[in-house]
Amino acid sequence: MDTPTAPIYRITVQGRLDEAWSEWLTGLTLTTTMDEHGAIVTTLTGEVVDQAALRGLLNRLWDWNLTLIAVTRL
Repeated sequence: MDTPTAPIYRITVQGRLDEAWSEWLTGLTLTTTMDEHGAIVTTLTGEVVDQAALRGLLNRLWDWNLTLIAVTRL
């Protein structure tokens, strides 16, 4: 029987997060780009084990006063 894997999420926030934040963000990959309006955005991508972990991650981003742009389950 196959073991289910954790879902992968892509979370986009306004602004730039340094790669050092990856450890605090449960090992998610961070990518910084510019959106279509020239604003800097950071995309966090990776496995999130369950809904409780996703909520904890979103709460942490909220605590850091980051503006959430999108959350997508891939």
